[in-house]
This record gives sequence, structure tokens and C-alpha cells, in this order.
Amino acid sequence: MSSHFYSMIMRMKYIKRWALMRNTEEENLCEHSLEVAFIAHALAIIKNHRLGGNVNADRAAVVAMFHDTTEILTGDLPTPIKYYSPEINSVYKKIESVAGEQLIDLLPEDLREDFTDIYECRDEEILKIVKAADKLSALIKCINEVSLGNREFSAALESTKKVIADLHLPEADIFVEEFLPSFTLPIDNMTIRK
Repeated sequence: MSSHFYSMIMRMKYIKRWALMRNTEEENLCEHSLEVAFIAHALAIIKNHRLGGNVNADRAAVVAMFHDTTEILTGDLPTPIKYYSPEINSVYKKIESVAGEQLIDLLPEDLREDFTDIYECRDEEILKIVKAADKLSALIKCINEVSLGNREFSAALESTKKVIADLHLPEADIFVEEFLPSFTLPIDNMTIRK
């Protein structure tokens, strides 16, 4: 019997993000999820090497890769709506849970447990890291848009900075301090010259 799971997952590239905003550069869910995975991996490594943590960086990256796949079925609900009220947020979390179950049901029976463990991750440290990585990816998007002259993202840039600061996650603060400044530079300023 064939499985539709991966053909469904590959549809992430059709889900556009930031639908309520005028974008200089469009971003799809696939691009975003890969960025979040890169950043989550980095945050876990920073936590382990500099802050005495013991987080599985590979697992953090995998959870991040799949963190928004339910949006293949639900679409990307704009932030102002998703967080408008606790009731709406609670209902949306239930909708995401059902969408996750539907995706898992597309897998062959013998693989479902492994993916259920990803979709229903209960490791609080990994969940905090993935949330921070998600917000950092959004911040990078805002920085890129504003640096291209798109003032549409100015308010989102400031509010996302505040959200990240309010996480009080030292590894995210380190990422902001050490890695974020490069996102305003042209590539020629990032290459090492001998």
C-alpha cells in the first residue's frame, strides 16, 4: 500500500507565509521550516556548549523541521488572528492537533510511532528552543524586509524583538548578539579574505 505522507509534506512549498503583509521577497513554509531547523540546532548547541545544557540538537532540528507541517492542511493563520484571544488560540491548537493526526495517519502503520513522537514532543527544553527558533526566523524575515526598504515590516520587527527578549532564553539572546548583525550585511562583507 502506498503512503501519501511525503507527497503531502512536500506541499509545504505552496503555503505562503506573511499573507497579510506586502512582501518584498515571498517566503513559503518549506523555507521557513528549514531556517527554524537550522536555528533550533544552533540554539541547542549554544545551550550545551556555553550554558551547561544537555539538549539533543539533532532532535531539536527535527522537531523544528516538522513544527509547522500541519499548516499544509490548516494554512498559515495570521498572528493577529491566532493570538487574538485565548479561546481562538486554544481552538487553533486543537485544529493543529487534528491536522497532525491526519498527517500521521498517512504514514504506514509501522512508522507512525516515530512521527507521533515528533508531532507530540513533550520535551520542554526542545519546545522552548523550537519556539525561540521560530521567532528568530520571523525576526530575520523582518530584518531582511526592512533592510530592503519595506516599512510594512517595521512594527513586526519591533514586536518580534520584544517577543524574543520576553522569552528570557539565554541561548536566543546569544544568537541575537552574535549572529543577527550579519543579516544586515551584503555577502561581500561576510566572506573571509586571506
